[in-house]
Amino acid sequence: MKLAVFVSEFKNTVDTMDRLKAEKLGIILVENGVYHAAVKEGGNPSPLLKKSANFYALSEDLETRGLSGANVASNVKVVTYSDLVDLIFNDYEKLAWL
Repeated sequence: MKLAVFVSEFKNTVDTMDRLKAEKLGIILVENGVYHAAVKEGGNPSPLLKKSANFYALSEDLETRGLSGANVASNVKVVTYSDLVDLIFNDYEKLAWL
């Protein structure tokens, strides 16, 4: 199964993610979830970014919070709403929201 998970909060969701099993996992950071892509705690990136997954951050949500693509971790791809629609319809079979 190809699973995309929307993460909309900046809280530790690693335990929940560890229980998800998928042949392809995409983590889409939206709303306050984009802080996982940009904020470092003690110089370290969010533990969520250590998962084996494809990471995406919604550009509009980054901009709303005063961040840009230059602020995000190197393993996170910044996407627009249009890109997000393409991902949902072309790359993933199932969606979940955390």
